[in-house]
Amino acid sequence: MARTLFGTDGIRGVAGEYPLDGRTARAIGAALGRWVRRSHADPRVVVGMDTRESGPWLAAELAAGLGAEGVGVQFAGITTTPGCAFMAKTGPFAAGVMISASHNPYRDNGIKVLGHSGYKLPDDQEELLEADILAHPGEDRGAPPLVVDAGLDRAYLDHLAATLPGGLGGMRVVVDCANGSASHLAPALFERLGARVDPAGCSPDGRNINLNCGSLHLDALRAAVLERSADVGVAFDGDADRALFVSGSGKIVDGDAVLLLIARHWKDQGRLSNPPLVVATVMSNLGLERALASYGIQMIRTPVGDKYVLEEMLRRGAVLGGEQSGHIIFRDYATTGDGMLTALRVFEVMRDTGADLDELTRDLQVYPQRLVNVRVRERKDLDQLPAVAAEIRAAESAFGASGRVLVRFSGTEPLARVMVEGPDLKRVEAFAHRIAARIRAELGE
Repeated sequence: MARTLFGTDGIRGVAGEYPLDGRTARAIGAALGRWVRRSHADPRVVVGMDTRESGPWLAAELAAGLGAEGVGVQFAGITTTPGCAFMAKTGPFAAGVMISASHNPYRDNGIKVLGHSGYKLPDDQEELLEADILAHPGEDRGAPPLVVDAGLDRAYLDHLAATLPGGLGGMRVVVDCANGSASHLAPALFERLGARVDPAGCSPDGRNINLNCGSLHLDALRAAVLERSADVGVAFDGDADRALFVSGSGKIVDGDAVLLLIARHWKDQGRLSNPPLVVATVMSNLGLERALASYGIQMIRTPVGDKYVLEEMLRRGAVLGGEQSGHIIFRDYATTGDGMLTALRVFEVMRDTGADLDELTRDLQVYPQRLVNVRVRERKDLDQLPAVAAEIRAAESAFGASGRVLVRFSGTEPLARVMVEGPDLKRVEAFAHRIAARIRAELGE
């Protein structure tokens, strides 16, 4: 079935416009309510949100739809996506819902549904839910505000703190929370564990989420790390399910580098899966694959999306996987990518080895990679576009085994994403722009 509501990470759009209008949010809640009632005698759902100004009314409309179906709602208020997943799994809840558009601007928002397992719903379940939503449009009546249950977040922070016995021993950390979900959580967690914390991007006003801060904008974090002689800087995105880092010298450390330093440390400790492997996506750099191989660790690639990474991890029994963008999944600790948990694991390796991030990532040779986004009016099978296919084949032939070409459509925006990777930056950029130009000519707005 063709999906019109659910993308790669829930339902996303401009807040106030379909499908993120009040009427549809209520219909989503009602459809979810009918789904959980079929399998739970006393169904309850936990709802969380990030700091966008549209979050409270969307949460209220969704809760009204759930309530109309006889489903109780507990409201976590501002929390993280992984925090909501933790609550869904450990609390008396049939499901969890996170109101967030992650790294998108404040005008956007989204609805992510999590099962009682704490996992994001598989595609086939999302398709069934979508069919029910479309068959039963909601009513636009407005809904009363929800009351926050602060105890839900406290249990989540207790869980995270318990994963790092021994604490952080005075490590100096600059923390950029993107004016989002982690703004009141991450500084408190790291200080509780003994770190000296310099907070940034921790003053949300409903409209400044991800605005020139957080994991998409690392320049200010880098400057702060250098100015304050910090040991490390960490930046989250709006819902704190991803984390990127800055070393003490100002080097940017992305998700690929995190996967390498964790995998190598865990293999040495006997904590990695047997046989040793890491699950990543098609976007991860070829340099990561080769660095892991040099340590006897296999890398498995999946489509983009942390839920696809998780599905492959479960299938193969892997304990570590993630994305270049900073979504890292530690299956022994969590059911989804968790930026604060990722930070704790990185800090743990630094603490245990006595090494800084420069030393821990020194052997990662990053191949030049360029990503070009092309806004498109429609999506078509690329095999039906001979000129585009020819440019892709030319790039693949030119690089051979020393490079990669990936062209895909975004699951959340009207974009075609062109990624080219290889040993020579000029050739990489040339091929990326040639392919993008062909797509623009065929499908551009």
